[in-house]
Amino acid sequence: MAGRSVLVTGGAGGLGGAVTAAFVEAGWRVVVPERSSRPGTRPAADGVHRLVADLTDPEGAERAVRAAADDPAAPLRAVVNLAGGYASGGLVHETPVEEFERMFTVNLRPTHLVTRAALPHLLAAGGGAVVCVAARAAVSPFAGAAGYATAKAAVLAFANAVAVEYRRSGVRCNTVLPSVIDTPANRAAQPDADHSRWVAPAEIASVIRFLASDESAPTSGAAVPVYGRA
Repeated sequence: MAGRSVLVTGGAGGLGGAVTAAFVEAGWRVVVPERSSRPGTRPAADGVHRLVADLTDPEGAERAVRAAADDPAAPLRAVVNLAGGYASGGLVHETPVEEFERMFTVNLRPTHLVTRAALPHLLAAGGGAVVCVAARAAVSPFAGAAGYATAKAAVLAFANAVAVEYRRSGVRCNTVLPSVIDTPANRAAQPDADHSRWVAPAEIASVIRFLASDESAPTSGAAVPVYGRA
């Protein structure tokens, strides 16, 4: 895949490290926006190009996309939307509307803004792939996290809309639906859980890389479960 760039949002997270490593291993130029006080874009020792950008802000999303698309030798051909977050709370009648809406700001807003900014570049490059990360909760909610489940369902619906609108232009959009990801943060939050049933970040990363590659060219609008044994 030499000569191609991928933008990975949320690349500094527990899943993001595995995803960026998978693309670097496959020879992609990888750009990762981060929320940090350090300005500018810098090549890191791991081969990942990092920059500062707030992806909930339209200008920040545009800046991240420009950084991913600024190498003529490696046009932007894929976007991986990992940026998001989780919050649990009470039942629906116990959850403040501000907390409910915050889940959309954290999960849906960056996915929309980054994808919107990237689409003209993918079209100019002759096509490409967008991969979004929702969650199993989007199709199988659990009690106490209505905002999270609804926001992830909105991510899935948005990805399906992109798939329909850009299919004939050569831009594909697919979604992965993880269960509980086996990260240090999740282990700390659930120390008594059976971690062997959770899905490893590297396993999800291989699915995402496949969906971004030409090997999955016939596939768009898919919602791929990556549940492990959970």
